[in-house]
Amino acid sequence: MIPPPAIQRGLLTLDRSLFKTSVSAMALRIPASMTMECKKTLGTDMLLEPKIRNVIDSDDGEKSKRLVLLNLDIQTEDLEGASEKTREFIKEKGIDLTKAEISVGYDHWTADEILRAILPEEIIDEAPSSFTTVGHIAHMNLKDEYLPFKGLIGQVILDKNPNLKTVVNKTDSIDTTFRFFKMEVLAGEDNMIAEVKESGCRFKFDFSQVYWNSRLHTEHDRLVKMFKPTDAVCDVMAGVGPFAMPASKKGCMVYANDLNPTSYKSMLENKGLNKIKDNLLIYNLDGREFIRKAVEDLEKSGYQTPVAVPTVPKGKKGAAAPKPETSAAPAPVAPVTPTAPAHKFKTFDHFVMNLPATAIEFLDAFRGLFKGREEQIPEPKVQLPMIHCHCFSKSDKPEDDVRERVEAVMGGKLELDSVKLHWVRKVAPNKDMYCISFRLPAEIAFASDVKRKLESETDTSITAGGAPEPAESAEKRPKTE
Repeated sequence: MIPPPAIQRGLLTLDRSLFKTSVSAMALRIPASMTMECKKTLGTDMLLEPKIRNVIDSDDGEKSKRLVLLNLDIQTEDLEGASEKTREFIKEKGIDLTKAEISVGYDHWTADEILRAILPEEIIDEAPSSFTTVGHIAHMNLKDEYLPFKGLIGQVILDKNPNLKTVVNKTDSIDTTFRFFKMEVLAGEDNMIAEVKESGCRFKFDFSQVYWNSRLHTEHDRLVKMFKPTDAVCDVMAGVGPFAMPASKKGCMVYANDLNPTSYKSMLENKGLNKIKDNLLIYNLDGREFIRKAVEDLEKSGYQTPVAVPTVPKGKKGAAAPKPETSAAPAPVAPVTPTAPAHKFKTFDHFVMNLPATAIEFLDAFRGLFKGREEQIPEPKVQLPMIHCHCFSKSDKPEDDVRERVEAVMGGKLELDSVKLHWVRKVAPNKDMYCISFRLPAEIAFASDVKRKLESETDTSITAGGAPEPAESAEKRPKTE
């Protein structure tokens, strides 16, 4: 192995020339015509280092000869460390041995290797070489101890990743209103307009003004796969549209909303980029207001679930049409008319609430949402929407924790047979992100009191000593990732 780069502790400005060095390797001087045979025979006894050629021009100036470099464990002419096969081949062919000098520099080593050679010894165990890619942007989250070296770290990351043009560092927690991180440019262009492809869609947005997390693409795909092309979907906290755009392209009728005006503008632009037509409506409202507004607007539009057109399997190309069993004239076929919808009133099949820090708090908007619609929704366990609400939990029993918090806000019990808690990802050592999916219970949907009703046992919890303890306030709940 090529040894690690020379230690250069204390650098604050990157000097790439400090990493130039050379190593000595044993080499076989062979006729050029023998190159392929030699490589096949030597196998792992050859030098197999990334970015370094193991066959080079001969050092004696003869164009018809080549030097084949051996791995660095073989350093003597008696070929100690080489396989018996290699030794016999060299002896049988009468191949000359020589020494060759290999020049290596800054470009040879990885970002992690360079940073370990530069940063103070007490902080190199977790050298910050990892990042999240958002288009041309590398997004880092540096710990405080690395901040004195942030410019140097950013430049190394930029150098080692040719597809990147900008390296940024998060400087604050997520904005709880508009869901974006404050950040600073560490290296490269000051260009925050990112373009990303995900789930068959294009997204363009100002990364410094909106929320985007590339680690959530699996979660985006998971939910969209649940939706049928004939479903109506309400995306309450849509961001720039990672759920809304692919759902619309799938055929769903989608109403999407975000309070952040920059996210709203990005969704409008992304709708055009993805050539989405009339099945995506975009809003810029508060989440609670939007939930009621979207339900009203969907009803006013007269939208009904499209009738699925059955697909007829095609026969093999060139196959003859089946012959009738008799020569009698076929019976007349009655004209087919579309089946009228079973119920005139139509609401959303799914609500998506992807604001994990606070989404649960918005669930009170569903209390009494369909009051007065009881006759139009005679089958609530089928016709009432599924709700997919993202959240955080630090509990050892997240199923109970999340469900109880949801029930407290909605002022009623969930129907357990419809509840599913899906683990999304870990965001901190003792903090996980989840998505709770459940059918909106009739008790809550048709409640006469629109204002949420909390039962006494949800207001307090009992400590081990038996004394009541106030329930965790909204202010104490986790607000950021």
